[in-house]
Amino acid sequence: MQAAYVALTLLTIVANAWAAIADFARARVVLVNAAAVGIPRSWLPLLALPKAAGAAGLLLGLLSVPYIGTAAAAGLVLFFAGALAVHVRARVFRPIGFPAAFFALAVASLVLATLT
Repeated sequence: MQAAYVALTLLTIVANAWAAIADFARARVVLVNAAAVGIPRSWLPLLALPKAAGAAGLLLGLLSVPYIGTAAAAGLVLFFAGALAVHVRARVFRPIGFPAAFFALAVASLVLATLT
């Protein structure tokens, strides 16, 4: 179980760090998706912060403070639940796989964090 937790949490860290970097860099895919759901470009750095903080918290949880990792995973679950809600509200379902995948990674990390 510990190996699965570490592997999945590392994947979640990498995915969220990549997403935060893409938001900060205003990558084309981010701009297209944000426009599709009605998110202003000016919000992108603000939306990158929870992803970066979540990745950092998960890493800290793996290295030394498990409760921080659990809290970070819970925060990411809430963040991506909100992202899914924004996609549903805007009726933009084509790119919903991205927040759904991040949500699933966060949920899995949270579940495994509570079991280990």
